[in-house]
Amino acid sequence: MKTLFASLLCAASLAAGGTAAAAGGPAFPTRPVTLIVPNAPGGAIDILSRLLSERLQKTWGQPVVVMYKPGANTVIGTDHVAKSAPDGYTLGIVVTSHVINPTLRRNMPFDTVKDLAGVSMLVTSQIVITATPSFPANDLAGVIAMAKKEPGKLSYASPGSGSSMHLTGELLKNMTGIDMLHIPYKGSGPAYTEVMAGRVPLLIDPLFSSMPHIKSGKLKPIAVTGKTRDPSAPDVPTVAETISGFNVQSMFGLVAPAGTPREVIGKISADVGTILRSADFKARLAEVGLTPAPSSPEEFDAYVKAEIAKWAPVVKASGATAD
Repeated sequence: MKTLFASLLCAASLAAGGTAAAAGGPAFPTRPVTLIVPNAPGGAIDILSRLLSERLQKTWGQPVVVMYKPGANTVIGTDHVAKSAPDGYTLGIVVTSHVINPTLRRNMPFDTVKDLAGVSMLVTSQIVITATPSFPANDLAGVIAMAKKEPGKLSYASPGSGSSMHLTGELLKNMTGIDMLHIPYKGSGPAYTEVMAGRVPLLIDPLFSSMPHIKSGKLKPIAVTGKTRDPSAPDVPTVAETISGFNVQSMFGLVAPAGTPREVIGKISADVGTILRSADFKARLAEVGLTPAPSSPEEFDAYVKAEIAKWAPVVKASGATAD
């Protein structure tokens, strides 16, 4: 009888374990989760964070609290994540500056690769090169020809030195051998004003932010910087149609502290992927110019390493620094 009871108990335990595995792995979360946003409220990252936190809260049945920790081009918020307990209960949104900062800043308070674990790529968004309406060239080939004819005379505006938009311009210079003057502004607002007024001929900024000005005729689109044309602006060519291999998009991803159990990271990644692939979530993101790009944790880690290597020589050649 004891043997029979032990056998039944063992079978019950195995069944329970199988049920837990079938239900999606570890029992996570069992308490509130904090999502760190390394920017001030407002803009695409804020919208994405709130949409994602709402869906995760429904999926998990636990509060997902959005906490803003802006500063130092996203370093302050991401540093908080890197130094948090590695248990999955503190997660962080990262953006393109995450892969630029390791070269841009000599005194990083954390190691981007060693102190953080990728959970998933979240979304991407297009960057666009635009021109003041009176600008003579109508396409990228024309821009390049003008820059080569008078090296150093042509200028472009960006929302700040060391930003992904600034470095998109520097990558364009590196890959074409042209010389253009970078004019940084403190944010996109004054950059738009100067370019639309014709005081600066070119601007590099997110497509979503630029679209109202393109539609109103206040800016002339030259090219988007992603590898494919954007559905919201199918008539605007890509840079890659003129310069083979050129591909730059704004990136948003999710990270956790290094040392977070892999099964917990795997569960979060799977749940996030399910949300990103849902039709209604895709539709909501499209309204703000974001394209879902879910990945595995391993794929996102590999992406971060590759992008750090990609941007390092561009940052160094530009001379930009944040220290």
